[in-house]
Amino acid sequence: MMPVHESANMTSQLQPLPVQWRRPLVALVLLLAVILVAYRHSAWGMAMIWARSDTYAHGFVVPIISLWLVWRQRAVLAPMVPRPGRLAWLLMAGAAALWLAGDLVAVNAATQLALTTLIVLSVPAVFGWRVARALAFPLAFLFFAVPIGDFLLPRLMEWTADFTVMALRASGIPVYREGLQFIIPSGAWSVVEACSGIRYLIASVTVGCLFAYLSYQSTRKRVVFMAVAILVPLVANWVRAYLIVLLGHLSGNTLATGVDHLVYGWLFFGIVIGVMFLIGARWVDPSPQISHAAVADAQVEERVAHQMPWLGLALVFSVVLAPHGALAVMDLGTQTRPVQVVEPVVAAPWRATAKPPSNWQPAFEYASDTLDAGLIDGQSQPLGLHVSYYRHQNYQRKLVSSENVLVKSHDPTWARLATGSFDARIQGRPLRVNSAVLRQHAPGMADAGQRLLAWRFYWVNGAFTASDYAGKIQGALGRISGWGDDGAHIVIYTPMSNAKGAEVDASARLQSYLDSQGDALLAALRQTRGRD
Repeated sequence: MMPVHESANMTSQLQPLPVQWRRPLVALVLLLAVILVAYRHSAWGMAMIWARSDTYAHGFVVPIISLWLVWRQRAVLAPMVPRPGRLAWLLMAGAAALWLAGDLVAVNAATQLALTTLIVLSVPAVFGWRVARALAFPLAFLFFAVPIGDFLLPRLMEWTADFTVMALRASGIPVYREGLQFIIPSGAWSVVEACSGIRYLIASVTVGCLFAYLSYQSTRKRVVFMAVAILVPLVANWVRAYLIVLLGHLSGNTLATGVDHLVYGWLFFGIVIGVMFLIGARWVDPSPQISHAAVADAQVEERVAHQMPWLGLALVFSVVLAPHGALAVMDLGTQTRPVQVVEPVVAAPWRATAKPPSNWQPAFEYASDTLDAGLIDGQSQPLGLHVSYYRHQNYQRKLVSSENVLVKSHDPTWARLATGSFDARIQGRPLRVNSAVLRQHAPGMADAGQRLLAWRFYWVNGAFTASDYAGKIQGALGRISGWGDDGAHIVIYTPMSNAKGAEVDASARLQSYLDSQGDALLAALRQTRGRD
């Protein structure tokens, strides 16, 4: 026999869908289908990032968790009457504009964030803001599916290196550090992306946020636990990195290296996070009970639902599809013919050489065409020129990208020692370039191997800039104005010695190139772009 109260609960769970919800649900499903089809490239790109990146693999389960959280609220939602929220329609227009802006500059984070925002806003657009408030957390949780966080990598890697070096020195182990690389008596170590702790941080914040929502009713408790969920993985990763180096040092590099390096890292993180949740579970609040009075009040509302007007639904569809029409018009100015980079004419006193002064090449990906050239100045000092030219850009082949770097962190031959900026000039105009000191790996002494000073900047929409943000904006303006999406990534570099003042001399040589060859460089870029 089943207890009476359990039978009643089972009956309530199996009740048919309230009549006031039927047509709005159909409208919502239709709207979501249109959004996913219209923005399928953004949705597919997001799924591909989930598939290839361990950092964002949780994105596959985020929509499932959100649906489960919505299902938990069914008893609260059932008596409500959906009423279209017209303000949400205006906000959806803003999200569509964000997607268009993100697509113009090929920023995955912007387009994927805009897509998720459109999905979230579909709920108040069809059901109204009262329903949206009841589903605030399940809807907000969807944003954890957006793969954003790589911009934190440089800072997190720097913090990890700082703590590891400080802890090693405090342990009495001498350390020689250059950038993210450091040498101890037992060997050389390098802080790479996997050492940043970004995976641990994102995993902890995602699961911690869900735990805080399900376990606590107090806003204060939730905020405190989230702060802990952010702080703990950061500190745990620093300690993990230090212990890995220490174990390697004490064991003669037989422990905590290779595969067991990663196994140890996840095992350590799992233990630390497990302890964090065990401690947090001591203050769990009891589950809230549904107020019968509130349900009764909701049931006396007008039972005739304010259905989503078909004219309003058509307006929302127009808002969702408008960016694609705008892009079709803008892309009329984009050239599609193959690219062949024109080599700049070399003006005296500079002379061209048979090959560049180094075997180093920037790690720029998917360029339409590239150029590598070598020159020497009037004092026979060498300089290298690299041009990566981009045309008909998309989310894989794009000029301004976090994937386009001078040296990959796992590069077996070259390492980046320092980065900064330099106030240079080109064609008599100021140009603040990005500057980096690179070193070729070599066995033996820490200062062995060739060193290079490299300056990097962009040519986009007919102008030079070194700013990623300005490059993105200029690229968007180029597409809007009909100029097209052509752009080039330019690097000039020269060898430098270890002597005092070597970087000053190398900077003067690079500036001398821009002073005397800037016009020829611009002419070659314009000729490469050409005309249809």
